Amino acid sequence: MRTIFSIAVFLSLSIFAAAQEQDRNKYGFIRLVNAVAPGEGPVELLLNGNNLYPDGYQLGAATGGMGVELGRCKVVVQREGLEPGETKVEIEAGETTTVIPFAERVPATDDKPAHWQIRILRLKQKAQSKEREATFISVSRQPEIQVEMRDPEGNWSKHIVKRFMTTSAPMKYPEGYVPLRLESGDLPSIPVLDIGNYVVVLYDDPEGNVKALNFRDFHHLTAE
Repeated sequence: MRTIFSIAVFLSLSIFAAAQEQDRNKYGFIRLVNAVAPGEGPVELLLNGNNLYPDGYQLGAATGGMGVELGRCKVVVQREGLEPGETKVEIEAGETTTVIPFAERVPATDDKPAHWQIRILRLKQKAQSKEREATFISVSRQPEIQVEMRDPEGNWSKHIVKRFMTTSAPMKYPEGYVPLRLESGDLPSIPVLDIGNYVVVLYDDPEGNVKALNFRDFHHLTAE
């Protein structure tokens, strides 16, 4: 009787796991990293017209992966006082695309006064990461930013991060917190656990100061 019960439990778990895998293959994911400083109120994210989180997102927020059906997804980011931003993302099974909205000042024209426009940078997953590494990406208005990262021996390495381009470097910490700094001061340390790609997003706050947030991915990333 116990053997029959064990077999039944095993079959149930196998069926459940297979169903989960089949379900996972029907969806890809979108992660939002909010770097929109100007404007009023929270940032709203619409995926194919659906507002998944009506409360919106504050500056510096980073979400987990939000499930989206396969195919082309229309991504719209909006905030009061700004012209909305829009992009399209090809959703692939099991893959996560990171979207980073930020704001750019658009000069006045004969038809329109100067205004803020939301732009969207996309990060696409490539090969799976096999070591602990840091990837820096900047949407700051500065053309390039020099970031320093400390190793366990206390030595600081310098990394030039150009706007809209990824810069990667290995991290020698097996675990713990990896200190980062700019010439103007410290940035939040990177909490390191297992193997993975620890992504640092550099952005401007409302006063124009460079800030940073970080999250972990499990793949190398390229900017689009």
